[in-house]
Amino acid sequence: MVRAIAPVSDGFAEPFWLGLPYWLVGAILMLALFGAFQVYYWVGRKLGEKLYESRVGVKLGRERITKIEQVVEKWGALAVYGCFWVPMLRHTLPWVAGALRVSYPWYVVASALGCLTWAPLWWFGGTAIVWGWLQLAAASPLAAAAVAVVAVTAVAALVVRRRRRRRADEDQIAPVS
Repeated sequence: MVRAIAPVSDGFAEPFWLGLPYWLVGAILMLALFGAFQVYYWVGRKLGEKLYESRVGVKLGRERITKIEQVVEKWGALAVYGCFWVPMLRHTLPWVAGALRVSYPWYVVASALGCLTWAPLWWFGGTAIVWGWLQLAAASPLAAAAVAVVAVTAVAALVVRRRRRRRADEDQIAPVS
């Protein structure tokens, strides 16, 4: 028996989270991300050179901030759009853009475009992964457990590899006494 495919709008407007429809939750999350990027910019602009001595600056390290500055100086607002697609840059570049006083109107345009293109991919993709895993768990708990173990192992391996690489880089940079 062939089942008819329901139109997308059937589930799209149904309550999803806190009684809000799926599309509205996604729109709210995009606006929240856009708002966070504006806060990052203005905090960076207010801090200016003090960014390096702040907790965030110390945690990131002067070398990383300098690399990010070079990206911003070379690409300007386009770097702001691009930072959405690079995990480490996503939450550090806006601070540096503010400190370097990137043109705010261009920053707003670039961050809005970034929110409109990056956030929906994560919103729809992320919920598809979660709901797909939940459906798998309902059909076969053993298979869902195996998928979860593989995912956790992959994340743990990635974290360990990155930490080892970072330590190796720090050891190469450390002066020999």
